[in-house]
Amino acid sequence: MFKMNVVRTLFALGLMIGCAQGAQASLLDQVQKRGFLICGSNPGVPGFGLPDDKGGWTGFDVDFCRAVAAAIFNDPTKVKFIALSAKDRFTALQSGEVDLLSRNTTWTLSRETGQGFLFAGISYYDGQGFLVRKKLNLSSALELSGASICVQQGTTTELNLADFFRGNNMKYEPVNFANAEEAVRAYEGGRCDAYTTDASGLYVERQRLTDPEDSVVLPEIISKEPLGPAVRQGDDEWFNLVKWTLYALVNAEELGVNAKNVDEKAKSDRPEVRRLLGFEGNFGEGLGLGADWAYRIVKHVGNYGEIFDRNLGEGSPLKIKRGINALWTKGGLQYAPPIR
Repeated sequence: MFKMNVVRTLFALGLMIGCAQGAQASLLDQVQKRGFLICGSNPGVPGFGLPDDKGGWTGFDVDFCRAVAAAIFNDPTKVKFIALSAKDRFTALQSGEVDLLSRNTTWTLSRETGQGFLFAGISYYDGQGFLVRKKLNLSSALELSGASICVQQGTTTELNLADFFRGNNMKYEPVNFANAEEAVRAYEGGRCDAYTTDASGLYVERQRLTDPEDSVVLPEIISKEPLGPAVRQGDDEWFNLVKWTLYALVNAEELGVNAKNVDEKAKSDRPEVRRLLGFEGNFGEGLGLGADWAYRIVKHVGNYGEIFDRNLGEGSPLKIKRGINALWTKGGLQYAPPIR
């Protein structure tokens, strides 16, 4: 009898816990009730995330957060940006300090299975490289044996650096810093022979040096760095919303729908365009949104290509080529599942 009572008690407790969990508002409900999205961002990488002296944020990752806000609120300004270091970003996401992490973060197995995150796709395909002074006359990263390397701690960059040198039986001296700004400043001051980070970041930091022409990016890419937005595990509705915001941006570019022509495209007879913009079917319902969720995104923020161009590409000071971040129809890797 005692054992039976224990079983019944445990079963009742399980039901109570399950009901309590079910009664908790979803993250989308919480965000809607709050009235704004909280997004964790990088405060120091021009082109990806950077606040100005008035608190205004710009960047590729920043615009993704604005796209999520546009889908939810029909207002891309309803975002609060939280500046996060590489070291603090995961704690902030785990603790619920931020709803979404959009901060040039690499998608890895351990970050999903060990830290409780889900990556909502790849927004930018990147890879790690090295920045060195021209006067060293180096043509390859394989010539860096014995070099001192400035690197930011708490990143996959550290691990890739160690793997590269160990895999090539080379010695090196890692010089670790808490953030990229300190690492670059040390490199420019001559404390290190080279600076390493994602290739996109190398071009950004090179432009910020006192004399950019004194340094060169070596040709090797030593890692795969699939960068993308991340959310906490356990809320499928929120994960789907963030994921399909990215897919809507890519699909819009592929279909030729942009911020300037979206209203004209709303008159299109093409089924794919009509589904995207909410005039055929109600695909927003499964995301907890209205039928015009993707229309809102494109209207307020633009498509993937527009976001890339103004922050990183030809419309920006960085002039980064699309490369593998071009659409799959143009030789790149950006490919999105269909909205149907």
